Amino acid sequence: MDGAGSLTRSFVRSLRPQADLKAAAIGAVVLLREWVQDKRDETRDAAKQRIKAKAVVEREPPPRLVALVERYLPRRVGISLTVLLLIGSCGLGIVKGGHLQDFITAVSDARNAMANSAGFRITSVVINGRKQLSQDEILAIGGVSGRSSLLFLDADDVRDKLKANPWIADATVLKLYPGQLMIEITERKAFALWQEAGRLSVIADDGALLEPYVSRRFLSLPLVVGKGADTQARDFLALLARYPQVNSITKAAIYVGERRWNLRLKDGLDIRLPEQDVGNALAMLSRLDKEDRLFSRDIVAVDLRLPDRLVVQLSEDAAKARDDLFKDKKKKKAGDAA
Repeated sequence: MDGAGSLTRSFVRSLRPQADLKAAAIGAVVLLREWVQDKRDETRDAAKQRIKAKAVVEREPPPRLVALVERYLPRRVGISLTVLLLIGSCGLGIVKGGHLQDFITAVSDARNAMANSAGFRITSVVINGRKQLSQDEILAIGGVSGRSSLLFLDADDVRDKLKANPWIADATVLKLYPGQLMIEITERKAFALWQEAGRLSVIADDGALLEPYVSRRFLSLPLVVGKGADTQARDFLALLARYPQVNSITKAAIYVGERRWNLRLKDGLDIRLPEQDVGNALAMLSRLDKEDRLFSRDIVAVDLRLPDRLVVQLSEDAAKARDDLFKDKKKKKAGDAA
């Protein structure tokens, strides 16, 4: 008995640790199951809370206009419209404040600065054909400055600006990359002085008004006077130059009624030319001066407007002397008759 009982107790003690491990494993499984169940319950409660919150929000529908906008307009349109509104407001402020030209200049300068830093700075300028205008004046007229870059320089725009100047009849602008600008101009020449409505101006042979008369260097130019004389002067002065006997003593050519010309000589004598056959009238004047010293006589006007005669107007002294001469002749005839 004692031997058998000892064996049984030893067997029972060897099985006890296995039973304890099994019980611990079962307990761990039970605890894990409860923890998972708690997490599921928490997730389910949170989902229910979100559903309730969503239901609360949906119970307050947005205004109809807002709903239509959200439904039919693409996403991010609001941001785009806001940006456009800000840009428009800035633009309106620039225009209303009178800063548009300053803004354009600033943008242009920034653009040119980038191009200059990239190697497109204008390093040399060649200008051909200039006589009256200096290089600085031509560049200023064309809008070319030290900030300009060859890359963004508009050659056609520069040419148009140059041709808008009355001294420049034509211009050619070439850009030679990376940094050379070539300008060739055809200048107008000062042709005559034109007086109209009390204003004296320098004009070209095509009638273009070059500048107001302020410089004495134009004093030797012929003088034409009257409305329309600026455009008709070239042909008439060319005709007058063919008769140096008359041209050399002419002080001014006066265009009368936009139809015909008068000459004012340097001694004040007025020559009234016809509307037609002006060349023949000038030829007659030259011949009369050569043969009879017409321009040296005591007269104030010569009228050539009648085709079959020449009318001469004497000065007051000459007219008085002539009257006295006729009176003396009459007296002598009366004495001889007695």
